[in-house]
Amino acid sequence: MTLRAGVLGLGVMGRHHSRVLNELEGVEFKGVYDPSDAVPSHIEGKPVVRDLDTFLDMGFDYCVVAAPTIYHLEIGTMLASRGIHALIEKPVASTSEAAFELRDLFDEAGLVGGVGHIERYNPALQSARQRIQDGLLGEIYQVTTRRQGPFPGRIADVGVIKDLATHDIDLTAWVTQQEYVSINARTTFRSGREHEDMVLAVGTLSKGTIVSHTVNWLTPFKERTTIITGEHGSLVADTLTADLTYFENGVRHHQWDDISQFRGVSEGDVTRFALDKKEPLRAEHEAFRDAVLSGDTSAIVTLAQGAAVVATAEKFVADGLEHRLSTI
Repeated sequence: MTLRAGVLGLGVMGRHHSRVLNELEGVEFKGVYDPSDAVPSHIEGKPVVRDLDTFLDMGFDYCVVAAPTIYHLEIGTMLASRGIHALIEKPVASTSEAAFELRDLFDEAGLVGGVGHIERYNPALQSARQRIQDGLLGEIYQVTTRRQGPFPGRIADVGVIKDLATHDIDLTAWVTQQEYVSINARTTFRSGREHEDMVLAVGTLSKGTIVSHTVNWLTPFKERTTIITGEHGSLVADTLTADLTYFENGVRHHQWDDISQFRGVSEGDVTRFALDKKEPLRAEHEAFRDAVLSGDTSAIVTLAQGAAVVATAEKFVADGLEHRLSTI
């Protein structure tokens, strides 16, 4: 069966989605909706339609929503009313209330709804998740993420928490298979925008794992690092290069009494894994296509999971604001 697919929104991600859909096996890419006069009339050889009803009348099995976040609820509501499955870019909505409304709309319509948390499909994190599940690290003690870089001009309607930190919230919960139970955050507003551009956050997950996130748009270099530490060692994932390295705890018997009394760990073997480095966006699309065909959503980020991420992100924002006000 060939699925008919389209894209709503022709920004940076909309162009990437269009490219992948046009090449995706089992999918017929039919075109894009974008009302702006500044976008081209065609993309990947397919039309760019400027009227939404005209676009949806073309007939779709599923669509990718890559419009600004503030329009996700409105567009998602229209797709659900027409019986069209949807992969919605992250964050799934501007507020948790809107996110849970989208979840309920698609559930009630019996449609597959997914969220574009692309980091889950990074080869390094996919491999880390499998190795953790296989018991490589044993009990997970800590997850640390660093997501830093210059400000991207494409962001207009959300701050660094909902745009970037949502990646780390989702991947941390997914890799550990735990939920956030407490959050403590500090935020700053340095670039003159109404939204925060830097956050430092710590939290605790449902099985006792502690987490820390460093996220900002104020660093003149790009960094995307996740460190997962457990009882047997640490996994370090660089999602810019899709590399995964395992630092194993050493096993040594010290003769020096002062050292032997310390009950920490020592350095052991270091292994850099050879990974099949498939493009994460392609992997995400393959998973969503298969979910639409089979109804099995276990390999995608569901609307319920995406809504939970937004709710957690709002706690980051609220806690950061509370501490900021308390210091004024």
